[in-house]
Amino acid sequence: MKILVIGNGGREHAIVWKLRADDPSAKLFCAPGNAGTAAIAVNIAIAADDVPSIVNWAQVNKPDLVVVGPEVPLCLGLVDALATVGIPAFGPCKAAARLEGSKKFAKEVMAAAQIPTARCAVVRTADEARTVVTEFGIPVVIKADGLAAGKGVSVCTTPDAVEEAIKTMFLDHAFGDAASEVLVEEFLVGEEASVLAFIDGETAVPLASAQDHKRLQDGDQGPNTGGMGSYSPAPCMTADMLAVVQSQVFKPVIAELKARGIVYKGILYAGMMLTPNGPRVLEFNCRFGDPETQCILPRMKSPLAEAMLACIQGRLATCDIRWSPDPCACVVMASGGYPGGYQKGMPVEGLADAGKVKGVQIFHAGTALANGGVVTSGGRVLGVTATGPTLEETLKRAYSAVLKIKFDGAQYRTDIAYRALKEKE
Repeated sequence: MKILVIGNGGREHAIVWKLRADDPSAKLFCAPGNAGTAAIAVNIAIAADDVPSIVNWAQVNKPDLVVVGPEVPLCLGLVDALATVGIPAFGPCKAAARLEGSKKFAKEVMAAAQIPTARCAVVRTADEARTVVTEFGIPVVIKADGLAAGKGVSVCTTPDAVEEAIKTMFLDHAFGDAASEVLVEEFLVGEEASVLAFIDGETAVPLASAQDHKRLQDGDQGPNTGGMGSYSPAPCMTADMLAVVQSQVFKPVIAELKARGIVYKGILYAGMMLTPNGPRVLEFNCRFGDPETQCILPRMKSPLAEAMLACIQGRLATCDIRWSPDPCACVVMASGGYPGGYQKGMPVEGLADAGKVKGVQIFHAGTALANGGVVTSGGRVLGVTATGPTLEETLKRAYSAVLKIKFDGAQYRTDIAYRALKEKE
């Protein structure tokens, strides 16, 4: 098969790695890719959000499948544009991708489909936000309506934090048009889990469960990030809980979108909070999560491309998707200063030695090739991922590899999967 993967992060490296593992003879391309994808695919110098150039490349090269990794090209309508020229693409159409592109739209869909979620109000000014916060009480969650690269959510536990979030969104305009409307949402207490599902317009087949770590520092301290690590499976997502999510979230959202004339095909990611009153949807994403993908795909025993084509062709119900029982964990190594400002171009050393640790696979995120070596080029640099027979052994392998990798300013959490370890105790 000839497959083009769109994106340049750890998620895309994991997707390319899985496709290569499934079919060593596949012709794989990645636009624009990173230093990791360059080793197992052909990188193409086209930006992930350059829809016309991607469509032009696809028309000339005629891939059997295009896999869209990030949310921006999905929300720009890349899948629709490829379909127009007869190229099969994995991911939702532009109308369906609004579930991630607009949190307000997602809330409207959830309300209509009676999907359990947090109470919220949409505000357009700083004063409106303060009024709603007074009504909801603190702690409270303040979210930009549009896409903000995973950084548009503030969990505010003090009045000062509320004012800082309001200033960031309304006065500093840190998220631009993405925060022209802002959601003030009630704070939910419980355990978070990520449940992703393959969807073909009718059928939803959940993937292995995962849990990620959003805060920068150990013990869930510090600022929110795009994700500092993940592990799979998530013990809190039991078979009974998964059945509830299937019946109360995936089925109703597919039906509600269909009633609006929108056929959802691709991955739907439900970020869940498991509260004492049952599961609640925190957010929908319309693509594989990052870094959840890095710990989910290594557990997938059946071919990824086959599942993707089954979604596109509407035959997911007959597709055999299998998972390894072995756990997997991913430790993100980030640049110094992330999620704020950080330097680029720092040489990364020790990758070869780290890759020799049993059960370890290193997924590149913010990396590039320069002067014959790998250098940093983003905030989240690497996802050091391991599998093993037990969670303890898996984490031992992952952190053993982390300690072999060096770059200036490297930071990472040392407590990935701490909730699962605590539950086992």
